[in-house]
Amino acid sequence: MSATTASNAQRAIGRSPDRLTLEERAALLGMYIALEIYTPATAPYRRIEAIGDSLAECVKMLQSRGLDPTQFEFSQLRPAL
Repeated sequence: MSATTASNAQRAIGRSPDRLTLEERAALLGMYIALEIYTPATAPYRRIEAIGDSLAECVKMLQSRGLDPTQFEFSQLRPAL
């Protein structure tokens, strides 16, 4: 991961994927993100809690923050339509 990509990734944590600018999304294209699974009981905000080049990196980031990876869904950032 380049320094620019790492910087964009750190700025994306805590933000909704829908709020990323086109430039940010292009810089993070192909990376994996973790979003908390929606349930009526938790009704989480749809925000990026982890980001990485692989699913394993996302899981590791969640665990390092004390979060349970089984409570998250993972997806790969695709180009904006």
